[in-house]
Formats: sequence, C-alpha cells, structure tokens
Amino acid sequence: MSYEQLVKDLKEQEILSKWNDVIPLSKISGVSTTSSSSQSNGDDVFEGHDEEQIRLMDELCIVLDYDDKPIGAGTKKLCHLMDNINQGLLHRAFSVFLFNDEGKLLLQQRADEKITFPSMWTNTCCSHPLSVKSELGPNDVFKLENAIEGAKVAAQRKLEHELGIPTDQVIIEDFNFLTRIHYKSASGDEASKWGEHEIDYILILKASNVDINANLNEVKDYKYVTQDELKEMFTKEDLVFTPWFKLICQTFLYKWWDNLDSLKQFEDETIHRLL
Repeated sequence: MSYEQLVKDLKEQEILSKWNDVIPLSKISGVSTTSSSSQSNGDDVFEGHDEEQIRLMDELCIVLDYDDKPIGAGTKKLCHLMDNINQGLLHRAFSVFLFNDEGKLLLQQRADEKITFPSMWTNTCCSHPLSVKSELGPNDVFKLENAIEGAKVAAQRKLEHELGIPTDQVIIEDFNFLTRIHYKSASGDEASKWGEHEIDYILILKASNVDINANLNEVKDYKYVTQDELKEMFTKEDLVFTPWFKLICQTFLYKWWDNLDSLKQFEDETIHRLL
C-alpha cells in the first residue's frame, strides 16, 4: 500500500482510536496548549533541545483527515514525531511568501534552536494554525473559506512572533490564498525522530517597508532576494533549504512570482499531493 493510500484510508474514528491523545473537535476547549512543558522536559526525544522550543511543542495543532477535514487537536510534538507521521498522522499548516515593492521575496533562515529543520533557509514564515476558534476558522470549520481565514489569522500571529513584524503592517485582508499542498518529509535524514506531514495553505502577501525585529530563538537570518538571487542560492552546497520550500519552488513559485499583480488566476480549491 502506498503512503498516500494509507493516509486516505484513515477515517475519523480510526484517527481518534490510534492516537488517543488527539482531543476530538467537539471537546476542544479553546486553550492553545495541553500537557505542561515541565512534563515535556523529561521526555528523551527532547534531550539536548532548547527549552523555549520544547515549550512550543505543547501547542495544539489541527489534526486532519486526507480531505483536510478537522478531526481534533494534537500537540505539536505528537504531530511531528516520525513514528506518528509514518502511520499517517496529518495536520494543517500555512506558508507565507511576503514580497516587497521591488518584487523581492523575504526569506528566513530557521534558528539553530529549532527542533525541526534547524538552520535551513525557507520562505518568509511557515507554521501551524492552532486548534483555537480564531485559527480553526469562524463559524463552520469544515468550510474551506473559513479555514483560509483561520490560516490568515495564524500567519499574522506568527509573522509577529518570528520576525517581529507588527500586525498592522500585515493586514489580514492583504493575504492572498492560492492553494494547498500535501507533503511529507523527515527533518534531515530518514533516521530523524522528527518531521512534517501537512496540508499547507499557501498565502502570498505584498507589503512595503515592513519593520523586522527577528526573534533569534526562531530566526537565525533573513534577507530579501530576487528570483535570480534565489536560484543562485540553490546552487550553493553550503546552504540547506526546507523540503516544502524546495517543493513549492519546483512546482509553483516562479509562475506566481511572475504574476504578483494577477494572482487570482492561480487560486484553486485543489489539494496538490506532493508526496
């Protein structure tokens, strides 16, 4: 059986039975964390990792089925362990691509302290909507339009958290949702304990003169690049890139970049399976 078929076959009750730490959607309290970070600190999988990054592993991600239907809430730790990913556990994410007035893309290099994909270059901001009302989406959480709104709220929150960009400089209404991608990757080599398995909401934002005050526990470096400068970065053997960013560059990014003033033509409701 293919991995994609394994994920496709996982229905709500099986997901909740296989991972009994997942809180069913009907029982989500609206609180963004469950287990305490003090409990997490005693876990062998966290040995040698940064305390703040361990604390953030208590955040509650949105656990999904194959069709992007929310099933419940699972900790970031639960959702990012390869043991669970290899059995098909899937969660929701977003990726922001912020362009300035010159059409340059803002990249970040993830901090060395990050538990997953440390020190890698990637798009402007990549993270997860939390299992809270504002980020699950308003009203009916099963409607795509509401899930998109939730992802935008999460994106605004994380741009401030990671890069220090004030929320009034990245207005919710200015985010352009384009599509969703479904991918899986280990963090580093296949022997890694950690990884990603996400349905990733792609958000493009054009914003001029944003103020950046990077959180050094999240971001090691950042820079604006042109298309040619990014392509040149990909040729440098000493630079490592996140797998989702490479996938998006290989499949979609450059045609979006060429059409920043006419992005609507690329909007779709498809989940692009890049497994």
